[in-house]
Amino acid sequence: MKTHTIEIQRIRALTDRHGLVLAKVDAFVQPMRPADGQDEDSVGPPASVISLSVEDARVLYQLLKKQFATIDGRKARSQR
Repeated sequence: MKTHTIEIQRIRALTDRHGLVLAKVDAFVQPMRPADGQDEDSVGPPASVISLSVEDARVLYQLLKKQFATIDGRKARSQR
């Protein structure tokens, strides 16, 4: 499995289609090297890392909260 370091620069938009939440972001993506946080002897499977500023994390939280409210509002009352 290839692992990457992904740095979110800007969150542009959030939408949902067919049960998926899609995010348009500006991001800096580069392959992760063992020195970037996982050495070859580390325990657990390799994983990609997404990093974003606290400000962007708050924006993402608010956008997701709004998106879920929109999705829930479209459900029939019996599915809530």
